[in-house]
Amino acid sequence: MLLVKNLIKKYKNELAVNNISFQVDEGEIAILLGPNGAGKSTTIKSIVGLLKYDGYIEICGYKNKTIEAKKVFSYVPEVSSMFDLLTIYEHIEYIAAAYGIVDYKDQAEELLKRFDLSDKRNKLGKELSKGMMQKVSICCALITHPKVILFDEPLMGLDPKAIKELKKAIVELKEKGASILISTHIIDSVDDFWDKVLIMKNGNIVLAGTRKELMSRNETLEELFFDVTEEKE
Repeated sequence: MLLVKNLIKKYKNELAVNNISFQVDEGEIAILLGPNGAGKSTTIKSIVGLLKYDGYIEICGYKNKTIEAKKVFSYVPEVSSMFDLLTIYEHIEYIAAAYGIVDYKDQAEELLKRFDLSDKRNKLGKELSKGMMQKVSICCALITHPKVILFDEPLMGLDPKAIKELKKAIVELKEKGASILISTHIIDSVDDFWDKVLIMKNGNIVLAGTRKELMSRNETLEELFFDVTEEKE
């Protein structure tokens, strides 16, 4: 489970995130939405542990910056960054070693095949396109069998087959009981499998609820988004 409680982040005199709280339960897919400047990126970086903040963030019962939390957490950033002189396969090996995973080779082969990287396994990080780097980042995140996983704009740069496979992988993670948080601008791409939505505006969560709770509004996710983000101040 992912728990965010009373999260506040200021940049000098600017309040980027204004005392927000939410949780993502086991086996739940939560979608984080918001226009530019809403506070999504700051929220994500706080969860990952890249920023100092006020408040409390917990991953599977551990504070998010602890080793115990990081062992069960994976993150796919919006902009992937590779080691120039490691091959695609060596990136997966490196992450497996960092997480202390021993029996990973069969799964590594499955992931390479799934994301059309098998014949490119020996390509160096510096030789990869943005889309290929995104695929490698996804493979590295999945090899750890995370209990909590955060995706930041995961579909950007992916080809149609990779998008299809990633969506299937996300549903598989949900079925295994993982807590999944996806931040995206491509709203219709996640409209068919979200369980909870968190919509941010001006550093605040202006709408939060499960699919079941929001069904009475009889609106698509995109319609809900524009309803609450385009209201007059």
